[in-house]
This record gives sequence, C-alpha cells and structure tokens, in this order.
Amino acid sequence: MDLVNLSSTALYTAFVLYLIATFFFGATIRDRRTDGKKGNAGKIAIIITVIGFLAQLVYFIARWIASGHAPVSNMFEFLTFLGMALVLAFIIIYGYYQLSFLGLFALPIAMIIIAYASMFPTELAPLVPSLQSHWLYIHVSTVALGQGILGVSFVVGLMYLIKQVDQSVKSKGRTWLEFVLYLLFVLIGFVVITSAFNIANYNATFEYSAGNQVIATEYHLPAIAAPNDSSLVTEGVMKPWFETPGWFQGEDAGRKFNTVIWSIISGTILYLVARLLFRKRIGATIQPLLKNVKADLLDEIEYRSVTIGFPVFTLGGLIFAAIWAEVAWGRFWGWDPKEVWALITWFFYAAYLHLRLSRGWHGKKSAWLAVIGFGIIMFNLIVVNLVLAGLHSYA
Repeated sequence: MDLVNLSSTALYTAFVLYLIATFFFGATIRDRRTDGKKGNAGKIAIIITVIGFLAQLVYFIARWIASGHAPVSNMFEFLTFLGMALVLAFIIIYGYYQLSFLGLFALPIAMIIIAYASMFPTELAPLVPSLQSHWLYIHVSTVALGQGILGVSFVVGLMYLIKQVDQSVKSKGRTWLEFVLYLLFVLIGFVVITSAFNIANYNATFEYSAGNQVIATEYHLPAIAAPNDSSLVTEGVMKPWFETPGWFQGEDAGRKFNTVIWSIISGTILYLVARLLFRKRIGATIQPLLKNVKADLLDEIEYRSVTIGFPVFTLGGLIFAAIWAEVAWGRFWGWDPKEVWALITWFFYAAYLHLRLSRGWHGKKSAWLAVIGFGIIMFNLIVVNLVLAGLHSYA
C-alpha cells in the first residue's frame, strides 16, 4: 500500500507541476523579442515541466512494482502513460526549438488526458492469462509513445490553425476550428461532471437479464439512458429518460452511453459559459496569444512530429500488436474494432505523409490533417472503448 500511495501522490504532484508550468509558459507571452524563446519565465517553466515528468515517472515505476506488471493494462494506466509520452515528446521538441509557446498548449492537453484517465477505476488488478505476456508491454508502451508524439503534431497543428484562420470572416475553417475547441470542452466536462458526482457519492443500480442470470450494473451519474430492458432498483434517484438502444453492445453499454451524454451536456455548458465570459469565439480569444509565433516554424514542428511518431506507431500499433495477437489469441489479425481503427489511423497518417511530400500539402491543409489524425486516435481511445465491444475494450 505504501507503493500505491507513493504512486498516487507522484501522479498528483506531476499534475500540479504541469499546471504551474503552464502558468509560467503563459508568462512568456509578454516577451515579444523572439517568439517567446527567451526570458526567465520560459526557463523556469521547462524546469518545472521536467520535474513534473520525473514525478510521473516515479508514479509509473512505483505502480509497476506494486502491481508486478507494467501499468498499461487498463484505461487509467494507458491514458496516464499517454499523457506522460506527450509531455516527454514536448520536452524533447522544446530542447531542439526552444519554443515556450508550445508548452502553453501541450501541457493543458496532457493534463486533460491525465484528468480524463483519473475518472476510470484506479485499483490494481492481476492480469488475465491472455495479457500475461511481455509483448503486451512492448505493444502498448510503443503505441502510447507513438500517439504521444503524434499528439504534439495535433497541438502544433491546432496552434497553426488558431493563428492562421481568419476569425473576422465567416467560413467553414472558422466553424470547424471552433468545433474542435468545443470537443476539448467536452473532455473537460467529462472530468468535471464525473468528479462532482464522485464527491457526492452518487450511485444508482439497475438490473437486467442476460440468459438465466440477473446482472446488476451501477451508475455513478444520474441515469439519462438506462441499460436496455432493465429496471431501476435504487430508490430516491433520478429516473431515466429513455433506454440505451439495443445495438450498443459490450459490458455496461448503457452506463458508458450515459457517460457520453453527460459529457456532452456538461461540456456544452462549460463552452457556453466561456463564450459568455469572453464574448467571442474561443478561437478568436486565443488567437492574439500566438501573434509572435512564426507560422512556418509551427508547420515544421508539426511535420517532424508526424515523421517521428508515425514509424513508432507503426511498430507498436501494427507489427508488435500482430505478434502479441498471435501469442495471445493464435492469430495475427481478427478485425476487432480496436484493430480496425488502428489500421485506419495508420492509413490516415500514411496519407498525410504522401499528400505532404508528393502533393505539397503544407500550411492549413497539413495542420487540418494533423488535427483530424489525432481526432481518430481519440475516437479509438474513447468511443471504441466506451461504446463498441471488442477484445481490446478495457474501459
């Protein structure tokens, strides 16, 4: 238990340090000399970021020792490792480009991922037999590292679009950019609403029949969507508005679908509150912060992130994954939903490199591809795990 407490404390410490570092990176906005590359605020920020990364590394090692296996076997562990990989990729890129403004965007994205991870069960559990293989660690850690590096391309691509899209003229680009920023509010909304009802210790139990068995499922958010063909057995709680459609499959499909609904509702409320406070679009609010950043530099960082992250993801998401699938299930490929979306992700980034190198897709086109590509990764992590049923759905 001492190791578990050490692990939890180290992760919380890392999160707080990332938050503090973000404020220091924000202070570099005042430095108009060279894209925020100089100044004490930037130096302090990167030092705090590195200390935060080391704290998260302590979390990872302590949890590994406590559990007896690499902590990448469930949704909480994978997402925290993904957040750590994103921070590591940022630190490496910062060491090369010395661009402080990148931290102002990269660290909040990493914190959202870590906060999102903390909403899932954090208890230690032994691995099921099919997961007891070194190929699991190699496969999952390499995938997370590749996705973390590709996450930097998303961050930089988003910065490029915020800087370059004309906020004074109504256009499809402006609308889609605002929608991407809205989706970030939905993730934050998930964290906020789940934390609020966890503090309130909310619980509602539904029962439904599966064959000859009666199965109980617990909701920790008020039930808007109840499990299909179920009955509410907890008294004094909000009654569901409708049942989850029968085509939602997998364990606790209703509870997961209900969580998605609450995330959208809470995220929308947060977004509207932000719009009221700033009295303009979120993209228009952030755009002035990037006026000293060179667009060509952002475009270069985005491209280099993909050229590094893509082969790493290829190793982990396709090659190592196929080897592990053969070891665990006796087949290299099985058209599982997670496998299909991993292949879609690979084809998308391959198309990104093809279009950039052979068709000259630079600037906004390239940035949009980087944003969409990471959107596919997050779809794989969130929707495939929360909604679709499969061998990889460990949420």
